[in-house]
Amino acid sequence: METTRQRIADTLREGPATASDLGETLSLPTHVVYDHVEHVSRSVDGDAELLVAPPACRDCGFDGFDDPINEPSRCPECKSERIDEPAFVIR
Repeated sequence: METTRQRIADTLREGPATASDLGETLSLPTHVVYDHVEHVSRSVDGDAELLVAPPACRDCGFDGFDDPINEPSRCPECKSERIDEPAFVIR
């Protein structure tokens, strides 16, 4: 039986996914997925690495958020709450 983090890592090796995608696939709340993804990023083995497409504001395009492995609540530039989730993949 695989652990939750192993299942997340296996899913991310198959292709990119957001925390919402992973939560839906693995029946986990989104905030729990972010905690697991942060740990997976430190424990990826071999030559593989966790790549992150950072969150981006849908209104102004800002993507310079401080923590790319987190879902910000609003944009620091335009204050919009329309933020695309970060996407993760292991390659």
